[in-house]
Amino acid sequence: MMVDGVNSTKLTEFLILGFPELNDYKLPFFCTILLLYSLTICENFLIISLVSTSQRLQSPMYFFLGHLALTDIVLITIIVPKFLEVIIREGSTIPYVECLAQFELYGGTVCTESYLLTAMSYDRYLAICRPLHYVSIMSVKLRYSLVISSWVVSFIIVSLSVSRLPELDFCGSNIINHFFCEFSPILELSCSDTSSLNINMTLLSVPVILINVTCIMISYVYIFRTIFGISTTSGRQKTFFTCSSHLVVVSIYYVSMFVVYTLPNRGSLLTVNKFISLVFIVLYPLLNPIIYSLRNKEIQASVMKYMRVSG
Repeated sequence: MMVDGVNSTKLTEFLILGFPELNDYKLPFFCTILLLYSLTICENFLIISLVSTSQRLQSPMYFFLGHLALTDIVLITIIVPKFLEVIIREGSTIPYVECLAQFELYGGTVCTESYLLTAMSYDRYLAICRPLHYVSIMSVKLRYSLVISSWVVSFIIVSLSVSRLPELDFCGSNIINHFFCEFSPILELSCSDTSSLNINMTLLSVPVILINVTCIMISYVYIFRTIFGISTTSGRQKTFFTCSSHLVVVSIYYVSMFVVYTLPNRGSLLTVNKFISLVFIVLYPLLNPIIYSLRNKEIQASVMKYMRVSG
């Protein structure tokens, strides 16, 4: 088959390179990633367990936190087990279909996390700005509707892009210079015209990024206006602490995403881009439970009770 005068073929597998520059240090690198992965799974399972069993953690805020922890477990599990194989083998093949599935699961989970963070900002808005109506508005039905719609809408959006990837033809190299099946590295291997796919991906990112960021910003404008309207310093601090953890997590999430998807993934900046992606995928899910637990006395008390019971 010819595409623009170049022989093309339907690939059956890709070769994921990972971090070739770290091959001489693959054992400590492997152990570090495995340790971080294990800690992340344990931390987030602990959050889910506490939210599911502790009477202290039955408010809507902790309901969303439990689902955020579940999303973090899914996110890191989609990437890291295969990445560990890539590290130890200094590169590993992945079937074409499995590669597309990995990207779709990754993209869908990242989008879901974005929608969940938006739902959590709305929850904080209700709790701080409309406390008398908080319980009646943030009902069990609404909570589940927000969570389910976050997953469904996210995977529909990502599927609209992934469904077009099988149309691509590939010429020559099947090497993905990344540590997982990312969208851009896959497109770079194609000898088809990918401009429409890039435009399609950009347009689909609008409801995920622009709308969610706008909703979060609007929520926090009202939240800060309410906080500044509190007469006492102690009251302002106490109210701010109820949303400070969420604000930190949102900032880390979107700053990381912005850097990863605006930094060029070619030439000398490719390695930098890969490391930032690694930080986002491995460290972000690890930090979330720590950030939410740092100043939260209810979570700390539930953890202590859980440890006493387990002991």
